[in-house]
Amino acid sequence: MNKTILTTTLILNSFATTWAAPENAREQVTQIVSRIQRADYEGDRSTLKKCYDALTPLLENKDLISRVRYWRGFDLWRDAINGFNETSVDPNALEQLLMKAVDEFKAALVVDPAFVDAKVGIISCLGYVTFIHRKEPERAQELVTQISSLVKEAKAAAPDNPRLIWVCGPILWYTPVDRGGGVDKVIENYERGLEVCARLKPPTDPLEPSWGKPELLMSLAYTQLTKNPPEIENAERNARAALQIVPYWHYARDILMRQIAEAQAKQPSATSPLRRKRGTKMSVISAATA
Repeated sequence: MNKTILTTTLILNSFATTWAAPENAREQVTQIVSRIQRADYEGDRSTLKKCYDALTPLLENKDLISRVRYWRGFDLWRDAINGFNETSVDPNALEQLLMKAVDEFKAALVVDPAFVDAKVGIISCLGYVTFIHRKEPERAQELVTQISSLVKEAKAAAPDNPRLIWVCGPILWYTPVDRGGGVDKVIENYERGLEVCARLKPPTDPLEPSWGKPELLMSLAYTQLTKNPPEIENAERNARAALQIVPYWHYARDILMRQIAEAQAKQPSATSPLRRKRGTKMSVISAATA
């Protein structure tokens, strides 16, 4: 064999072996996951779609497959959530994203049945689908039954998982007061989630889900804002706290903070600097994300 060809072949084989090594696959997934999380907060649905595709080849890595499946599900889930905040919403398209995310989370559970965060994703996705079908009692009840079973399992396994606490907020929102739900219970739930976050140490593995605190702060702020009467100062404080953690969060910065400013503008007097800012009317986040 020609020496040049042989040398080139050996070099290429060396690169291929290095690229396929587990540590490099992990690094690839970690980089994509970082992009997914940023794109989610930025409301960048185009990047989310690209990241989902970018994870596809990494499904071949048997050591990482449960987390790759999780983050593919997370990507689709957050793509759908961001879709709810757009002015023109196609419920069918969003439902397809959510159910595809459910499939990814279920695939993660096949590999790792104890992976509670995959159940958390399913609970939330089915919650959004329930919201889409809220005027169809039979379909909604079918979904609620599935959700209730998953919540029971997840709470038994990890009652202090901040992400589980977060997705339970909308469930309490729609639960009647006489059955343990209502706005005050939602607020208590999110506050408990933040107390849990204060005690937890972040995981050393970046592929393990650790998000949750900014989401709890945002949802607490939204719930306080929509309370009757609204707790506007508390809502502003918690929204700002969320933005201190994620300054580029499109929803918290451009939608929620503007809604808070509009609520302050209707007050007889206010001390917050937002009182002097009048914003244009923005789309209101679905109660499903309260």
